[in-house]
Amino acid sequence: MGEPERRDLSVAGHPTPVWVHPGRRPGRPVLMIHGFRGDHHGLDRIAHGLRDRTVIVPDLPGFGEAAPLTGGLSLAAYLDHLRQLIAEVTAEWEAVPILVGHSFGSILVSHLAAADPAAMPELVLINPITTPALEGSARVLTALTRVYYELGARLPEGPGRALLSSPVIVRLMSEVMATTKDPGLRRYIHDQHARYFSTFSDRRSLAQAFDVSVAHTVTEVADNLTMPLLVIAGDADAIAPIDVTRSVVGGLDDVRFVELTGVGHLVHYERPEEAASAIEDFSRTRD
Repeated sequence: MGEPERRDLSVAGHPTPVWVHPGRRPGRPVLMIHGFRGDHHGLDRIAHGLRDRTVIVPDLPGFGEAAPLTGGLSLAAYLDHLRQLIAEVTAEWEAVPILVGHSFGSILVSHLAAADPAAMPELVLINPITTPALEGSARVLTALTRVYYELGARLPEGPGRALLSSPVIVRLMSEVMATTKDPGLRRYIHDQHARYFSTFSDRRSLAQAFDVSVAHTVTEVADNLTMPLLVIAGDADAIAPIDVTRSVVGGLDDVRFVELTGVGHLVHYERPEEAASAIEDFSRTRD
């Protein structure tokens, strides 16, 4: 796989690095938004699979090589940033991008689309967050995770950063999310998480982003998602249970639903070819 080209955009004055995977044919570009604690690397395998069109993958503010927003990281701040990013990409590539969000990214792009459906021609959601983290069977684990992030933010810099970047905790997260039995692929997933799961800018912004990730879902704005959608989900997703996702998808007006068997929340690592193929097929109808 060839290396993408880094471009540095100014989004309403905020330096925003993006990685561009050039396409082989003309067509609207794809703008992909990564998940919580990740950065642009996480979507590399899907981006490389979209060979026919240009794919643009930014680092979200506070992650990877992107600094946090000066006013802090709230849902409203993220949405304003994405709105400006889409405008910048539209001007740079002379076409409105097809917007894709994975996991935490699905929360952001769905809320953005729901706020102004007429301005969003279509939407692609991968492993969409459909279940409230603060309710149901996951609420105890979520509460413990919140304590973890709050403690990491309150401790002195050295111990706090060490806690939030702990290789043991990162590996535990990786083990919980990976569903593949392929030993080589599992090693790859664990290596990716070890390399890029702790590239957050600072402890305060990480805690703020976590709060956004657990306070919102795609489900709460689903009624306003009236544009054509592509939803890609795994039937073994422990973070976004498939039965809830099926129910949400069943209530949408115009949706293609790709349910992948035997995969969980890491579609972008474990089944990138199928995800890329589905996005490519959907995108052809949107050009």
